[in-house]
Amino acid sequence: MSYDGIILFHTTASAIRAENTLVAAGMTVRLIPTPRELSSDCGVALRFDGSQAERARALLAAARVACAAIQAPPGTA
Repeated sequence: MSYDGIILFHTTASAIRAENTLVAAGMTVRLIPTPRELSSDCGVALRFDGSQAERARALLAAARVACAAIQAPPGTA
Protein backbone atom coordinates (compact mmCIF):
# COMPACT_ATOMS: atom_id res chain seq x y z
CA MET A 1 0.00 0.00 0.00
CA SER A 2 1.41 3.33 -1.03
CA TYR A 3 0.40 6.36 1.03
CA ASP A 4 1.04 8.92 -1.68
CA GLY A 5 -2.20 10.92 -1.52
CA ILE A 6 -3.14 13.55 1.04
CA ILE A 7 -6.52 15.02 1.90
CA LEU A 8 -6.48 18.45 3.55
CA PHE A 9 -9.24 19.84 5.78
CA HIS A 10 -10.34 23.13 7.27
CA THR A 11 -11.32 21.49 10.58
CA THR A 12 -10.24 18.52 12.67
CA ALA A 13 -13.86 17.38 12.91
CA SER A 14 -13.99 17.03 9.12
CA ALA A 15 -10.75 15.04 9.12
CA ILE A 16 -12.10 12.58 11.67
CA ARG A 17 -15.42 12.28 9.86
CA ALA A 18 -13.56 11.64 6.59
CA GLU A 19 -11.43 8.97 8.23
CA ASN A 20 -14.54 7.20 9.53
CA THR A 21 -16.26 7.44 6.14
CA LEU A 22 -13.32 6.08 4.15
CA VAL A 23 -12.51 3.28 6.62
CA ALA A 24 -16.17 2.20 6.61
CA ALA A 25 -15.90 1.93 2.81
CA GLY A 26 -12.88 -0.34 3.14
CA MET A 27 -10.14 2.16 2.33
CA THR A 28 -6.88 2.22 4.26
CA VAL A 29 -6.14 5.73 5.53
CA ARG A 30 -4.01 7.28 8.24
CA LEU A 31 -4.40 10.56 10.12
CA ILE A 32 -1.17 12.57 10.03
CA PRO A 33 -0.06 16.07 11.02
CA THR A 34 -0.70 18.40 8.10
CA PRO A 35 2.54 19.19 6.30
CA ARG A 36 3.01 22.95 6.80
CA GLU A 37 4.15 23.41 3.21
CA LEU A 38 0.68 22.27 2.10
CA SER A 39 -1.67 24.09 4.48
CA SER A 40 -1.99 25.93 7.75
CA ASP A 41 -5.79 25.53 8.08
CA CYS A 42 -6.06 22.39 10.16
CA GLY A 43 -3.40 20.44 11.99
CA VAL A 44 -4.65 17.07 10.74
CA ALA A 45 -4.64 15.53 7.26
CA LEU A 46 -5.36 12.06 5.86
CA ARG A 47 -2.85 9.98 3.93
CA PHE A 48 -4.24 7.41 1.53
CA ASP A 49 -3.39 5.40 -1.57
CA GLY A 50 -3.24 8.10 -4.26
CA SER A 51 -4.59 5.70 -6.89
CA GLN A 52 -7.88 5.79 -4.94
CA ALA A 53 -8.29 9.59 -5.23
CA GLU A 54 -11.47 9.52 -7.31
CA ARG A 55 -13.05 6.93 -5.02
CA ALA A 56 -12.15 8.99 -1.95
CA ARG A 57 -13.53 12.13 -3.59
CA ALA A 58 -16.82 10.39 -4.43
CA LEU A 59 -17.22 8.84 -0.98
CA LEU A 60 -16.56 12.14 0.79
CA ALA A 61 -18.96 14.00 -1.51
CA ALA A 62 -21.69 11.41 -0.92
CA ALA A 63 -21.18 11.69 2.85
CA ARG A 64 -21.06 15.50 2.59
CA VAL A 65 -17.67 15.70 4.27
CA ALA A 66 -15.99 19.00 3.49
CA CYS A 67 -12.34 18.87 2.52
CA ALA A 68 -10.02 21.67 1.48
CA ALA A 69 -8.14 19.64 -1.16
CA ILE A 70 -7.33 16.14 -2.30
CA GLN A 71 -3.79 15.82 -3.57
CA ALA A 72 -2.55 12.77 -5.42
CA PRO A 73 0.34 12.09 -7.79
CA PRO A 74 -0.19 13.24 -11.39
CA GLY A 75 -2.16 10.78 -13.47
CA THR A 76 -3.92 9.21 -10.47
CA ALA A 77 -6.59 11.77 -9.60
